[in-house]
Amino acid sequence: MSNKENSVQHFLDLIKKSRRGKFKIYIGMSAGVGKTYRMLQEVQALLKNGIDVKIGYIETHNRKETQALLEGLPVIPRRKLFYKGKELEELDVQAVISLRPEVVVIDELAHTNIEGSANAKRWQDVIEILDAGINVISAVNIQHIESLNEEIKAITNVEVKERIPDSVIAQADEVVNIDLTADELIARLKEGKIYEAEKIESALKNFFQPSNILQLRELALKEVASQVERKVETEVTKVHAIKHERFLACISSNDKTAKNVIRKTARLANYYNSKWYVLYVQTPKESADKIALDKQRYLINNFKLATELGAEIIKVENVKVAKAIIEQAEERSITTICIGKPHIRLVKIILATNIFNELLKKLSASNIDLIILS
Repeated sequence: MSNKENSVQHFLDLIKKSRRGKFKIYIGMSAGVGKTYRMLQEVQALLKNGIDVKIGYIETHNRKETQALLEGLPVIPRRKLFYKGKELEELDVQAVISLRPEVVVIDELAHTNIEGSANAKRWQDVIEILDAGINVISAVNIQHIESLNEEIKAITNVEVKERIPDSVIAQADEVVNIDLTADELIARLKEGKIYEAEKIESALKNFFQPSNILQLRELALKEVASQVERKVETEVTKVHAIKHERFLACISSNDKTAKNVIRKTARLANYYNSKWYVLYVQTPKESADKIALDKQRYLINNFKLATELGAEIIKVENVKVAKAIIEQAEERSITTICIGKPHIRLVKIILATNIFNELLKKLSASNIDLIILS
Protein backbone atom coordinates (compact mmCIF):
# COMPACT_ATOMS: atom_id res chain seq x y z
CA MET A 1 0.00 0.00 0.00
CA SER A 2 1.37 3.46 -0.97
CA ASN A 3 1.82 6.39 1.45
CA LYS A 4 -1.16 8.10 -0.20
CA GLU A 5 -3.37 5.02 0.31
CA ASN A 6 -2.13 4.72 3.91
CA SER A 7 -3.05 8.34 4.57
CA VAL A 8 -6.55 7.88 3.08
CA GLN A 9 -7.11 4.68 5.09
CA HIS A 10 -5.99 6.42 8.31
CA PHE A 11 -8.45 9.26 7.67
CA LEU A 12 -11.28 6.80 6.92
CA ASP A 13 -10.48 4.97 10.18
CA LEU A 14 -10.72 8.27 12.09
CA ILE A 15 -14.10 9.06 10.51
CA LYS A 16 -15.39 5.57 11.30
CA LYS A 17 -14.21 5.87 14.91
CA SER A 18 -15.90 9.25 15.35
CA ARG A 19 -19.18 7.88 13.96
CA ARG A 20 -19.13 4.82 16.21
CA GLY A 21 -21.59 4.65 19.08
CA LYS A 22 -20.49 5.03 22.70
CA PHE A 23 -20.43 1.84 24.76
CA LYS A 24 -21.24 1.56 28.47
CA ILE A 25 -21.00 -1.73 30.39
CA TYR A 26 -22.29 -2.51 33.87
CA ILE A 27 -20.25 -5.27 35.52
CA GLY A 28 -21.38 -7.29 38.54
CA MET A 29 -19.85 -10.02 40.69
CA SER A 30 -22.89 -12.30 40.21
CA ALA A 31 -26.55 -12.51 39.26
CA GLY A 32 -28.82 -10.42 41.47
CA VAL A 33 -26.55 -7.47 42.27
CA GLY A 34 -28.85 -5.08 40.37
CA LYS A 35 -27.30 -4.51 36.92
CA THR A 36 -30.58 -4.70 34.99
CA TYR A 37 -32.35 -2.59 37.64
CA ARG A 38 -29.66 0.12 37.31
CA MET A 39 -29.89 0.09 33.50
CA LEU A 40 -33.67 0.60 33.66
CA GLN A 41 -33.22 3.48 36.12
CA GLU A 42 -30.82 5.02 33.62
CA VAL A 43 -33.37 4.59 30.80
CA GLN A 44 -35.95 6.51 32.85
CA ALA A 45 -33.45 9.30 33.56
CA LEU A 46 -32.47 9.55 29.87
CA LEU A 47 -36.11 9.69 28.75
CA LYS A 48 -36.78 12.54 31.21
CA ASN A 49 -33.88 14.41 29.59
CA GLY A 50 -35.37 14.03 26.10
CA ILE A 51 -32.99 11.31 24.88
CA ASP A 52 -34.39 8.81 22.36
CA VAL A 53 -33.61 5.61 24.27
CA LYS A 54 -35.12 2.18 23.59
CA ILE A 55 -34.82 -1.28 25.09
CA GLY A 56 -33.42 -3.79 22.61
CA TYR A 57 -33.28 -6.72 25.01
CA ILE A 58 -33.82 -6.87 28.76
CA GLU A 59 -33.90 -9.92 31.03
CA THR A 60 -35.91 -9.35 34.23
CA HIS A 61 -35.75 -13.00 35.42
CA ASN A 62 -39.29 -12.39 36.75
CA ARG A 63 -37.93 -10.13 39.51
CA LYS A 64 -40.81 -7.92 40.67
CA GLU A 65 -38.75 -4.77 41.34
CA THR A 66 -37.12 -5.00 37.88
CA GLN A 67 -40.40 -5.72 36.07
CA ALA A 68 -42.05 -2.73 37.77
CA LEU A 69 -39.32 -0.43 36.39
CA LEU A 70 -39.87 -1.81 32.87
CA GLU A 71 -43.55 -0.72 32.77
CA GLY A 72 -44.21 1.90 30.10
CA LEU A 73 -40.67 2.01 28.71
CA PRO A 74 -40.18 1.91 24.89
CA VAL A 75 -39.26 -1.65 23.87
CA ILE A 76 -38.12 -2.81 20.43
CA PRO A 77 -39.96 -6.12 19.72
CA ARG A 78 -37.72 -9.17 19.81
CA ARG A 79 -37.07 -11.42 16.83
CA LYS A 80 -39.13 -14.62 17.16
CA LEU A 81 -37.91 -17.90 15.72
CA PHE A 82 -38.49 -21.62 16.10
CA TYR A 83 -35.65 -23.82 17.32
CA LYS A 84 -36.05 -27.54 18.07
CA GLY A 85 -39.85 -27.18 18.15
CA LYS A 86 -39.90 -24.21 20.53
CA GLU A 87 -40.62 -20.56 19.84
CA LEU A 88 -37.67 -18.52 21.14
CA GLU A 89 -36.84 -14.82 21.15
CA GLU A 90 -33.62 -12.98 20.32
CA LEU A 91 -32.44 -9.39 20.02
CA ASP A 92 -33.57 -7.98 16.65
CA VAL A 93 -30.35 -6.36 15.46
CA GLN A 94 -31.76 -5.14 12.13
CA ALA A 95 -34.78 -3.55 13.85
CA VAL A 96 -32.43 -1.66 16.21
CA ILE A 97 -30.32 -0.43 13.29
CA SER A 98 -33.42 0.55 11.25
CA LEU A 99 -35.05 2.47 14.14
CA ARG A 100 -31.73 4.18 14.98
CA PRO A 101 -32.43 5.23 18.60
CA GLU A 102 -29.79 7.47 20.21
CA VAL A 103 -29.31 4.85 22.92
CA VAL A 104 -30.29 1.17 23.08
CA VAL A 105 -30.16 -1.09 26.16
CA ILE A 106 -29.01 -4.66 25.50
CA ASP A 107 -28.78 -6.99 28.51
CA GLU A 108 -26.89 -10.30 28.90
CA LEU A 109 -23.80 -9.40 26.84
CA ALA A 110 -22.33 -12.94 27.05
CA HIS A 111 -25.48 -14.64 25.69
CA THR A 112 -25.07 -17.23 22.91
CA ASN A 113 -27.50 -16.64 20.04
CA ILE A 114 -29.73 -19.38 18.65
CA GLU A 115 -28.15 -21.47 15.90
CA GLY A 116 -28.69 -19.85 12.52
CA SER A 117 -28.45 -16.27 13.81
CA ALA A 118 -26.28 -13.84 11.81
CA ASN A 119 -23.89 -13.57 14.78
CA ALA A 120 -23.00 -16.43 17.12
CA LYS A 121 -22.82 -14.17 20.21
CA ARG A 122 -24.75 -11.18 21.49
CA TRP A 123 -21.54 -9.18 22.01
CA GLN A 124 -21.05 -9.43 18.22
CA ASP A 125 -24.57 -8.01 17.75
CA VAL A 126 -23.58 -5.12 20.04
CA ILE A 127 -20.39 -4.40 18.04
CA GLU A 128 -22.49 -4.29 14.85
CA ILE A 129 -24.92 -1.81 16.47
CA LEU A 130 -22.05 0.36 17.77
CA ASP A 131 -20.50 0.38 14.27
CA ALA A 132 -23.86 1.67 12.97
CA GLY A 133 -23.40 4.75 15.21
CA ILE A 134 -25.86 3.80 17.97
CA ASN A 135 -24.90 4.15 21.64
CA VAL A 136 -25.25 0.94 23.69
CA ILE A 137 -25.70 0.26 27.40
CA SER A 138 -25.10 -3.37 28.35
CA ALA A 139 -24.32 -5.61 31.33
CA VAL A 140 -22.26 -8.71 32.14
CA ASN A 141 -21.15 -10.70 35.17
CA ILE A 142 -17.45 -11.00 35.99
CA GLN A 143 -17.47 -14.79 35.48
CA HIS A 144 -18.09 -14.36 31.74
CA ILE A 145 -14.75 -12.64 31.00
CA GLU A 146 -12.52 -14.97 28.99
CA SER A 147 -9.16 -14.42 30.73
CA LEU A 148 -10.74 -15.06 34.15
CA ASN A 149 -12.09 -18.47 33.14
CA GLU A 150 -9.58 -20.54 35.14
CA GLU A 151 -9.86 -18.33 38.25
CA ILE A 152 -13.68 -18.51 38.18
CA LYS A 153 -13.53 -22.29 37.84
CA ALA A 154 -11.17 -22.53 40.83
CA ILE A 155 -13.48 -20.34 42.97
CA THR A 156 -16.88 -21.78 42.04
CA ASN A 157 -16.04 -25.30 40.70
CA VAL A 158 -18.09 -24.34 37.65
CA GLU A 159 -16.70 -23.86 34.13
CA VAL A 160 -18.59 -20.96 32.57
CA LYS A 161 -19.40 -21.81 28.95
CA GLU A 162 -20.66 -18.38 27.80
CA ARG A 163 -17.65 -16.07 27.69
CA ILE A 164 -16.71 -12.77 26.07
CA PRO A 165 -13.22 -11.75 24.89
CA ASP A 166 -11.46 -9.18 27.07
CA SER A 167 -11.18 -6.98 23.98
CA VAL A 168 -14.95 -6.36 24.16
CA ILE A 169 -14.62 -4.87 27.67
CA ALA A 170 -11.60 -2.87 26.48
CA GLN A 171 -13.76 -1.24 23.77
CA ALA A 172 -16.15 0.20 26.37
CA ASP A 173 -16.10 3.96 26.87
CA GLU A 174 -17.43 3.50 30.40
CA VAL A 175 -17.33 0.49 32.73
CA VAL A 176 -19.39 0.69 35.94
CA ASN A 177 -19.24 -1.77 38.83
CA ILE A 178 -22.50 -2.63 40.58
CA ASP A 179 -21.20 -3.52 44.03
CA LEU A 180 -22.78 -5.16 47.06
CA THR A 181 -21.25 -6.76 50.15
CA ALA A 182 -21.53 -10.54 50.46
CA ASP A 183 -24.05 -10.10 53.31
CA GLU A 184 -26.24 -7.77 51.23
CA LEU A 185 -26.24 -10.16 48.26
CA ILE A 186 -27.08 -13.20 50.42
CA ALA A 187 -29.87 -11.20 52.13
CA ARG A 188 -31.34 -10.40 48.67
CA LEU A 189 -31.16 -14.10 47.79
CA LYS A 190 -32.93 -15.17 51.01
CA GLU A 191 -35.63 -12.54 50.44
CA GLY A 192 -36.43 -14.15 47.08
CA LYS A 193 -35.18 -11.15 45.06
CA ILE A 194 -32.81 -13.21 42.89
CA TYR A 195 -34.24 -16.71 42.40
CA GLU A 196 -37.57 -18.42 42.98
CA ALA A 197 -38.10 -20.07 46.42
CA GLU A 198 -37.21 -23.62 45.32
CA LYS A 199 -33.76 -22.55 44.05
CA ILE A 200 -32.66 -20.53 47.12
CA GLU A 201 -31.36 -23.36 49.33
CA SER A 202 -29.32 -24.92 46.52
CA ALA A 203 -27.84 -21.51 45.58
CA LEU A 204 -26.79 -20.85 49.21
CA LYS A 205 -24.96 -24.18 49.37
CA ASN A 206 -23.21 -23.77 46.03
CA PHE A 207 -22.50 -20.54 44.14
CA PHE A 208 -23.63 -18.08 46.82
CA GLN A 209 -21.23 -19.12 49.58
CA PRO A 210 -19.72 -16.02 51.31
CA SER A 211 -16.14 -17.05 50.39
CA ASN A 212 -17.12 -17.36 46.70
CA ILE A 213 -18.90 -14.00 46.65
CA LEU A 214 -15.97 -12.26 48.35
CA GLN A 215 -13.50 -13.53 45.74
CA LEU A 216 -15.84 -12.72 42.85
CA ARG A 217 -16.35 -9.24 44.29
CA GLU A 218 -12.56 -8.76 44.39
CA LEU A 219 -12.26 -9.79 40.73
CA ALA A 220 -15.06 -7.40 39.70
CA LEU A 221 -13.49 -4.49 41.59
CA LYS A 222 -10.06 -5.18 40.07
CA GLU A 223 -11.52 -5.43 36.56
CA VAL A 224 -13.28 -2.08 36.79
CA ALA A 225 -10.22 -0.49 38.47
CA SER A 226 -8.03 -1.58 35.54
CA GLN A 227 -10.51 -0.07 33.06
CA VAL A 228 -10.51 3.22 35.02
CA GLU A 229 -6.70 3.13 35.08
CA ARG A 230 -6.72 2.88 31.29
CA LYS A 231 -9.09 5.84 31.03
CA VAL A 232 -6.92 7.94 33.37
CA GLU A 233 -3.82 7.11 31.35
CA THR A 234 -5.36 8.00 27.99
CA GLU A 235 -7.51 10.98 28.97
CA VAL A 236 -6.17 12.74 32.07
CA THR A 237 -2.42 13.23 31.98
CA LYS A 238 0.70 11.68 30.56
CA VAL A 239 2.89 12.98 33.42
CA HIS A 240 2.03 10.19 35.86
CA ALA A 241 1.19 7.52 33.29
CA ILE A 242 2.40 3.97 33.85
CA LYS A 243 5.44 3.19 31.70
CA HIS A 244 4.73 1.41 28.43
CA GLU A 245 4.92 -2.25 29.33
CA ARG A 246 5.20 -4.94 26.68
CA PHE A 247 4.56 -8.55 27.62
CA LEU A 248 5.85 -11.69 25.94
CA ALA A 249 4.11 -14.96 26.90
CA CYS A 250 6.28 -17.95 26.05
CA ILE A 251 4.31 -21.15 25.46
CA SER A 252 5.08 -24.75 24.63
CA SER A 253 2.83 -27.38 23.06
CA ASN A 254 1.64 -28.31 26.58
CA ASP A 255 -2.06 -27.43 26.47
CA LYS A 256 -2.77 -26.76 30.17
CA THR A 257 0.38 -24.76 30.95
CA ALA A 258 0.03 -22.69 27.77
CA LYS A 259 -3.63 -21.80 28.45
CA ASN A 260 -2.77 -20.54 31.93
CA VAL A 261 0.21 -18.52 30.70
CA ILE A 262 -1.91 -16.95 27.93
CA ARG A 263 -4.81 -16.04 30.24
CA LYS A 264 -2.61 -14.66 33.02
CA THR A 265 -0.47 -12.63 30.61
CA ALA A 266 -3.68 -11.26 29.04
CA ARG A 267 -4.75 -10.07 32.50
CA LEU A 268 -1.40 -8.31 33.04
CA ALA A 269 -1.46 -6.70 29.60
CA ASN A 270 -5.06 -5.63 30.16
CA TYR A 271 -4.15 -4.03 33.50
CA TYR A 272 -1.29 -2.04 31.97
CA ASN A 273 -3.26 -1.35 28.77
CA SER A 274 -0.25 -2.65 26.87
CA LYS A 275 0.70 -4.55 23.76
CA TRP A 276 1.49 -8.24 24.25
CA TYR A 277 2.74 -11.22 22.29
CA VAL A 278 2.63 -14.99 22.46
CA LEU A 279 5.83 -16.76 21.39
CA TYR A 280 6.13 -20.41 20.44
CA VAL A 281 9.65 -21.65 19.71
CA GLN A 282 9.48 -24.74 17.52
CA THR A 283 12.43 -27.05 18.10
CA PRO A 284 13.44 -29.69 15.52
CA LYS A 285 11.67 -32.46 17.51
CA GLU A 286 8.40 -30.54 17.12
CA SER A 287 8.70 -29.82 13.40
CA ALA A 288 5.55 -30.23 11.28
CA ASP A 289 6.41 -33.83 10.30
CA LYS A 290 7.34 -34.94 13.86
CA ILE A 291 4.91 -33.21 16.26
CA ALA A 292 2.07 -35.36 17.64
CA LEU A 293 -1.39 -34.53 16.29
CA ASP A 294 -2.85 -33.78 19.74
CA LYS A 295 -0.03 -31.29 20.45
CA GLN A 296 -0.63 -29.68 17.06
CA ARG A 297 -4.33 -29.28 17.97
CA TYR A 298 -3.41 -27.78 21.36
CA LEU A 299 -1.17 -25.21 19.66
CA ILE A 300 -3.84 -24.18 17.14
CA ASN A 301 -6.44 -23.80 19.94
CA ASN A 302 -4.02 -21.82 22.10
CA PHE A 303 -3.07 -19.51 19.22
CA LYS A 304 -6.81 -18.94 18.65
CA LEU A 305 -7.37 -18.17 22.36
CA ALA A 306 -4.41 -15.76 22.43
CA THR A 307 -5.67 -13.95 19.31
CA GLU A 308 -9.15 -13.59 20.85
CA LEU A 309 -7.54 -12.07 23.95
CA GLY A 310 -5.66 -9.52 21.86
CA ALA A 311 -2.18 -11.03 21.50
CA GLU A 312 0.05 -11.01 18.46
CA ILE A 313 1.34 -14.52 17.68
CA ILE A 314 5.04 -15.15 17.00
CA LYS A 315 6.17 -18.57 15.81
CA VAL A 316 9.90 -19.16 15.25
CA GLU A 317 12.08 -22.19 14.59
CA ASN A 318 15.20 -22.52 16.72
CA VAL A 319 17.28 -25.23 18.39
CA LYS A 320 18.07 -22.89 21.30
CA VAL A 321 14.84 -21.90 23.07
CA ALA A 322 16.36 -19.32 25.46
CA LYS A 323 18.28 -17.63 22.63
CA ALA A 324 15.09 -17.36 20.53
CA ILE A 325 13.16 -15.86 23.46
CA ILE A 326 15.82 -13.19 24.09
CA GLU A 327 16.09 -12.33 20.37
CA GLN A 328 12.33 -11.77 20.11
CA ALA A 329 12.26 -9.82 23.39
CA GLU A 330 14.98 -7.45 22.22
CA GLU A 331 13.53 -7.07 18.73
CA ARG A 332 10.09 -6.07 20.11
CA SER A 333 11.21 -3.98 23.13
CA ILE A 334 9.65 -6.42 25.60
CA THR A 335 9.67 -5.33 29.26
CA THR A 336 8.37 -8.56 30.82
CA ILE A 337 8.66 -12.20 29.80
CA CYS A 338 6.04 -14.60 31.17
CA ILE A 339 6.70 -18.33 31.28
CA GLY A 340 4.88 -21.29 32.82
CA LYS A 341 6.23 -23.22 35.79
CA PRO A 342 7.59 -26.39 34.14
CA HIS A 343 5.96 -29.71 35.06
CA ILE A 344 8.87 -32.02 34.42
CA ARG A 345 10.03 -35.51 35.24
CA LEU A 346 13.39 -36.00 36.95
CA VAL A 347 14.95 -37.35 33.75
CA LYS A 348 14.26 -34.01 32.03
CA ILE A 349 15.26 -31.72 34.89
CA ILE A 350 18.87 -31.20 33.78
CA LEU A 351 17.84 -30.14 30.27
CA ALA A 352 15.09 -27.85 31.60
CA THR A 353 17.48 -26.34 34.17
CA ASN A 354 19.98 -25.59 31.42
CA ILE A 355 17.36 -23.70 29.38
CA PHE A 356 16.17 -21.84 32.48
CA ASN A 357 19.73 -20.97 33.60
CA GLU A 358 20.59 -19.76 30.11
CA LEU A 359 17.48 -17.57 30.09
CA LEU A 360 18.30 -16.13 33.53
CA LYS A 361 21.89 -15.44 32.49
CA LYS A 362 20.77 -13.55 29.37
CA LEU A 363 18.06 -11.64 31.26
CA SER A 364 20.44 -10.53 34.02
CA ALA A 365 22.30 -8.48 31.42
CA SER A 366 19.11 -6.68 30.33
CA ASN A 367 16.26 -4.66 31.86
CA ILE A 368 13.69 -7.33 31.09
CA ASP A 369 11.66 -8.79 33.97
CA LEU A 370 10.80 -12.49 34.20
CA ILE A 371 7.51 -13.75 35.64
CA ILE A 372 7.05 -17.48 36.32
CA LEU A 373 3.35 -18.32 36.29
CA SER A 374 1.90 -21.33 38.07
